[in-house]
Amino acid sequence: MKEEEVNRCQIQEWYPKFKSVSIRTIIHELPESFVEYLLDDSGPFLLPDSVTNEDALPNRIHNPLDEEDYQVSEGSGDESEQAPSPPSFPELELQIKESINALGGAVFPKLNWSAPKDAAWISTSGTLRCTSFCEIALLLHSSDSLVHDLCNAYDLCSDNNQSRAQSFFLALRKWYSSLLPEMEFRCFVRDQRLVGISQREVTTFYPVLLGKKNNLQELIEEFFLDNVRSKFESENYSFDVYVTGDERVKIIDFNPWGGFTLPLLFTWDELEQSVDEGDGVDFRIVDSQCGIRPGLKTAVPQDYFDTGPGSGWDQVFRRANEELQRQDLSSGA
Repeated sequence: MKEEEVNRCQIQEWYPKFKSVSIRTIIHELPESFVEYLLDDSGPFLLPDSVTNEDALPNRIHNPLDEEDYQVSEGSGDESEQAPSPPSFPELELQIKESINALGGAVFPKLNWSAPKDAAWISTSGTLRCTSFCEIALLLHSSDSLVHDLCNAYDLCSDNNQSRAQSFFLALRKWYSSLLPEMEFRCFVRDQRLVGISQREVTTFYPVLLGKKNNLQELIEEFFLDNVRSKFESENYSFDVYVTGDERVKIIDFNPWGGFTLPLLFTWDELEQSVDEGDGVDFRIVDSQCGIRPGLKTAVPQDYFDTGPGSGWDQVFRRANEELQRQDLSSGA
């Protein structure tokens, strides 16, 4: 995988070429001050100070432990210990507000490569649906996945000459509440030939796909030949599509071949082997409850499934044990 292949998968690079066969998107270049804000973890998280005063979110995500660090004792006179003021990005906020209105009032955000799917748990709806600048900022700042975009996009490139992208972009994509997760698929292209298609959501068995599989494969193969193969310049890559109820295929995203891209119901070795053997397109779906795979990227914090020392669960177990010991002592007394 080379840097130029990774760069082609940035949404600001591919969307203008595929706008007519994708979902409506408005892209904004981010000022460096906002990028620094997303990466800043030096203190309590402050939501931006809204200039439109239309955000329902509180200005602060409170953390009692952080609060203690910034409390000022009465009469101390130490101004350096006062809680910092929230940042403000008025020009960017007004641009985003205008774009949200143009896209129907609700959007889901992503940066150059990634969407903050792992942070959906923090939103009031449990989704990536955003109607304001502060909701977008909250999702972006809370996502560990976006650290990939901001710091690690080129880590696995064989010709790695840069640590980060030259510019970062925020793509606002029109929100559709009626989209069906079973109709999204990841397609794998090797040597400019479509070699594999995988159900995108691998944690669920969708019986409806059993009867539609052959027709879906024909639609996606035809779409690839007519709209993708001659337009996307890389020889090896993957792309995600959504098939609508009236059998139109829409491009959702492009991803590099290998690296951080998930092969879903395949392994990369299987996909490489299919190229060598010259077989037709291998279309895989979860065909029974037994075929369900655990989530490869879950929409919960890392601490939720990390039980190692210092993790969130480690602290819960330790406090529970302390409480049990306290109760035992009380009973004994």
